Amino acid sequence: MRYLQDLGHHATGVDRSPQALETAAAFGHTVLADIEAGPWPFPDGSNFDAVVVTNYLWRPLFPSIFNSLAAGGVLIYETFATGQETLGKPSNPDFLLQTGELLQAFSGLRVVAYEDGFLDTPARFVQRVAAVKPSDVYTVGPPARYSL
Repeated sequence: MRYLQDLGHHATGVDRSPQALETAAAFGHTVLADIEAGPWPFPDGSNFDAVVVTNYLWRPLFPSIFNSLAAGGVLIYETFATGQETLGKPSNPDFLLQTGELLQAFSGLRVVAYEDGFLDTPARFVQRVAAVKPSDVYTVGPPARYSL
């Protein structure tokens, strides 16, 4: 949230921990919600310009995350992947992405970047995707090479 705020964006953070939100409140709007045990805290059609998820995996939320993106909105998602169990926590397969899982879960998005593998500093296995929700209208296009 701090990074996004420093870039001039409005950010909304969600957590079930009041202590985490107390810190995050300095960098934007916060919502106290247990998104695993309770309902998704945003109404249908919230249409965020970006959703950023890091070091978190709760597969039942994939559709809610997708539906929360505005047309042209960006998803940045990074969390632990299979192989991490050889290094330490998390080691429970329920919290480790399978090969290509983010690509499959968000197949309705246009992938801009994707990684799946080992990173050495700090040592961890991760999967990352940066993707854009398609839009029928693009306001910015490539420059014209020839005038018509």
